[in-house]
Amino acid sequence: MAGKDYLNDVQECEKKPLWQRIGWLLVIWTASVASLAVFAMLVRLFMSAAGMKTH
Repeated sequence: MAGKDYLNDVQECEKKPLWQRIGWLLVIWTASVASLAVFAMLVRLFMSAAGMKTH
């Protein structure tokens, strides 16, 4: 039964300390913001290589 497995997973996650859960949230958020920044820099690089101005 998938419902029981999911409930057990949720209960296991809730046993972890709050600081650890918030820490993972911050790590994931930081990684997503960093990857977006890298993507934006690559787009700007390709745009300037194509002769477009960024100002």
